[in-house]
Amino acid sequence: MLLYYIVKPKKIIIMGACDFRNKSRGASMSEAYRSAVDEAISEYGHDSYNGTISTTNGFRDLTSEFKRSGLSLHEFIDKNIDKAQKRGSCFGICIKEPKANTNKIKSQVTNIVEKGTKKWVLKYVVYDRYMDNEIASKDTKGEAVKKAREYTEKTQERTYVVMKKVLEKGNPKVAEINYKGSSNEVIGEYIFFGIAAE
Repeated sequence: MLLYYIVKPKKIIIMGACDFRNKSRGASMSEAYRSAVDEAISEYGHDSYNGTISTTNGFRDLTSEFKRSGLSLHEFIDKNIDKAQKRGSCFGICIKEPKANTNKIKSQVTNIVEKGTKKWVLKYVVYDRYMDNEIASKDTKGEAVKKAREYTEKTQERTYVVMKKVLEKGNPKVAEINYKGSSNEVIGEYIFFGIAAE
């Protein structure tokens, strides 16, 4: 989740650019940065001039400089945002250190047992030339070839017919695996600031 962190706005006047300040959480600064960028893209789109952190090209970690400065977070940001002279500049500060999950086992398995017999049937599946899009699924090879030919003649794209066993009756899920957190695990918090293209 991304929160906007507003501190004493000090607008930087740069043609086609504006300053930004974002607070984000993550197991690392890189993860928090990606989360902040994804949130900005989700809200403002992929426009490379949307005035958000999504217009930046990565970040520079200023945590050590901030700790040595003796300044408050607000003062440090106000003093250093001027260093972001060009569009696409982003700085990061860790304001709450993350603590990793130190458990030996970090996941939990739940087996899914279903009563009754599972029924598998043979199908002939038509795929596109990249084998990643299923075009049709038929009971016989002849029906599948007919569908594949129709598709190829219409699109001029190569197709493939593949034999595949498909579960017709029963639940295909056999297990569910969930992350198992630790009681002392802490997600880090970070502040990002800089200049965005606008």
